[in-house]
Amino acid sequence: MNELRPLDTGFIELEDADRRISLGIAVTAVLAGPPPRHEEFAALLNTRIAGMPRMRQRVRRTVLDLAAPEWEDDAAFDLGHHLRWVAVPRPGRDRALWELVAAEIEERLDRDRPLWECVAVEGLADDRWAVILKAHHSLVDGISGLAVFETLCDPLPVDNGPARSTGRVRKQAGTTGWAKLPAAVFGAVRSLVPVGAAVLEQGPVSSLNGPIGHRRRFTAVRLSLPVVSAIGAAYHVTVNDVVLAAITAGYRDLLLGRDEEPEAHPLRILVPVSMRAEHAKYVMDNRVSAVLPDLPVGRADPVDRLRAIHMTMKAHKSGGAPRAEHLVLGLARGLPFAAVAWTLRLAARFPQHGIAGLATNVPGPRHPLTLQGRPVLELLPAVPIALRLRTAIAILSYHDHLVFGITGDYDSTPDIDVLATGIRGAVRELAERAGCGGEAVGRPDRTPSRPSVPGPRSPDMR
Repeated sequence: MNELRPLDTGFIELEDADRRISLGIAVTAVLAGPPPRHEEFAALLNTRIAGMPRMRQRVRRTVLDLAAPEWEDDAAFDLGHHLRWVAVPRPGRDRALWELVAAEIEERLDRDRPLWECVAVEGLADDRWAVILKAHHSLVDGISGLAVFETLCDPLPVDNGPARSTGRVRKQAGTTGWAKLPAAVFGAVRSLVPVGAAVLEQGPVSSLNGPIGHRRRFTAVRLSLPVVSAIGAAYHVTVNDVVLAAITAGYRDLLLGRDEEPEAHPLRILVPVSMRAEHAKYVMDNRVSAVLPDLPVGRADPVDRLRAIHMTMKAHKSGGAPRAEHLVLGLARGLPFAAVAWTLRLAARFPQHGIAGLATNVPGPRHPLTLQGRPVLELLPAVPIALRLRTAIAILSYHDHLVFGITGDYDSTPDIDVLATGIRGAVRELAERAGCGGEAVGRPDRTPSRPSVPGPRSPDMR
């Protein structure tokens, strides 16, 4: 079926509602150099996307938007519209790459063509180059977007992994109207009322939430995944708990640096939760739900914060909110598209105050990747901002690295590095308190070591 799913369409409607936002998500792969010849890389890209028809399809909308948009083949597809080469200025520091990533994610993708771009970046220090792969959120979510990049990489020597997607989305079984809804769906709607109320409520006044402009800032925090995993084991919590505790510390430092009182109210953020089964990893669409935890930014002690986060996330997992959201999204398929679209546009224009940020955690490849024989040193995630959220954080694990990619509004978040430093410092302090090597926490502008052999399996990121 070529019709866009309700959530996929939602990202298009959200972008249409605000001319200042771009809903492209990106992953930047930093590779050991030298880069390949331009024609060789173009030939590889053409070959690899041949097995992903969705990469050659664009969105077709109907007159007056009365029917759901559909994917259609781009008869004039030309790779030249999707592949660019750029070079960062000398000496090729990471900061120059981050500025380039910010420039890429602030620019909208061309709706007249398939909704993705690939930017090859030359001139990085330490004999490195990079590939920025950007796709519209209507095309992929974090996991399927990362799977697209893996598809571009060299096949694994022994195990080539699951069969790759044909780009077609199977029609899922479901209801065709309100009259046929099972009682379980009504229960799901009732369970979502607290989530909807959290979005609509005013919430505490904070500089983290407000109007945003067109330009973006981007920075990254590199951490050791084994160290973060060891912290989780020491305190009997998950890696995701440690990640959220570090983010809590970063936001606390940001508020304190702005002379705001973090003890006044908890800080509510949006945390997407993947609903994607392993066999659907390579299907290009969105399969996410979300929870809305309150971050205990008022707590000064890092261990106290970590334990509070653990209890909060444990309560959300047992509450069934993600499953309920999944059922409601499925229900939307049975409703008239125009009603769904108009509702989404209205919601996008509503000046929400209840949510102050977004943090999404994506488990990446557990093995080293290569691209045309060149080792992938690290993967940097980047997600867009919208709905008055002035910051968004994407966390991606790869091999033995854990990277936080932080997007901020250019005008209202000039102090984005305070957030990054707070995250890094919180993990270092937790590692020292747990006795698991705080000195192993990554530093800014530090070139990762080359992954040359299969590394340890990534811990549970849930």
